Amino acid sequence: MYSNKYIFIYSSIMVIIVAAVLSTAAMLLKPFQDRNIVVEKMRGILSSANIESTTNDAIKLYDKYIKEEIVINTSGEIVSNYENGSFTKGDIRAFDIDLKKELYNKSKKLNYILPLLVCEKDGKKTFIIPLYGKGLWGPIWGYFALSDDYNKVVGVTFAHKAETPGLGAEIDTKAFQQQFIGKQIFDDKGDFTSIKVVKGGIDLIPENLRKHGVDAISGGTITSNSVSDMLNDCLENYLPYIKKQK
Repeated sequence: MYSNKYIFIYSSIMVIIVAAVLSTAAMLLKPFQDRNIVVEKMRGILSSANIESTTNDAIKLYDKYIKEEIVINTSGEIVSNYENGSFTKGDIRAFDIDLKKELYNKSKKLNYILPLLVCEKDGKKTFIIPLYGKGLWGPIWGYFALSDDYNKVVGVTFAHKAETPGLGAEIDTKAFQQQFIGKQIFDDKGDFTSIKVVKGGIDLIPENLRKHGVDAISGGTITSNSVSDMLNDCLENYLPYIKKQK
């Protein structure tokens, strides 16, 4: 029969050993985890520009097609530019910006900056805007790619943390995302409209507005509305910059 002292010492040693093993494993795995996060982010960016990638070639394709990473302020001025692997202005990479943090700063009426990625493929430029918002059960995010006139949608990707499977979770499917291609965020007068996710489908709205809308997810009304809100809230931040470019 072991004494209480023996059991206490044995348990303490085992706890220390297990803690040391777990800590070491976490440190060893962290570089791989960090790389996976970077690769997944690159794949989302590329996918919005209709460039398919894998975990093996995402970094290579990102370096090939993403020619510029622009950081802009609330006035639409460029404060940093990372082009073809080096800085031409400032020292902040758009890729590294924590959009959630910047949008929080905006909500608190603090200064914030915005990332904008420039993709070049087949001689055409695509401007990619990162997105972040609130879904039904957790955050939703994605990337929104515009043509070189800053109006027509080239492609989008959406992802989520905890939306309902078969309902709101459908925002990350090709069927939902491909609806956005060819839609426009400005009307014929040049006024900003964003893209609305329409409950019941765009057949319910006037024909002249259908180029600014897509069909909502059946049974996923709250998540669909969240996507509409995210698009409007994030895209409008770039209006000062877009106006300076036109």
